[in-house]
Amino acid sequence: MSPLLAWRGPVYIVAGLAGVVALGLLLIQPVLIGGYLPGLSPYRSRYVHRCIGGLLVAAVVIHVGGLWITSPPDVIDALLFASPTPFSDWGVIAMWAVFAAALLAALRRRLRVSPRAWRIGHTFLAVVIVVGTVVHALLIEGTMETMSKVGLCILVVAATAKVMIDLRVWVRKSPSR
Repeated sequence: MSPLLAWRGPVYIVAGLAGVVALGLLLIQPVLIGGYLPGLSPYRSRYVHRCIGGLLVAAVVIHVGGLWITSPPDVIDALLFASPTPFSDWGVIAMWAVFAAALLAALRRRLRVSPRAWRIGHTFLAVVIVVGTVVHALLIEGTMETMSKVGLCILVVAATAKVMIDLRVWVRKSPSR
């Protein structure tokens, strides 16, 4: 056990591990939507992407909920952007972006969002999630070993960047003739 976690209780440790799980799920999301997993059809990849998105929301809720149980004043400070720790701000920004992306996905048809607006909005939120989460994770000491954390963060950023480049989300698709 890390000496930084030795005095922490089980709820705090579960909350921290939920954050690690969320970071790992962020690596899977672009790989799925980019269609890079062999054996999965585009339809199946999108379905699994939606399921993993739900798991990501759950992991964030467990992460923040566990931190709330162990130290409500710290969570309140973080949510109000009054925390003395810089990693808190990045985590809160990423959290709200996760919730916004999930809400946008859930209400996409009801709001009648055009496919182009959907792609741009969801991709923008995904970038905020990735940047916020990676900075949040890199600034925290103790939950993950440094090299594995840096490696995972590099993979998350690289996978996200590759999908954005390959899918050319920001490019207007010309109508077929």
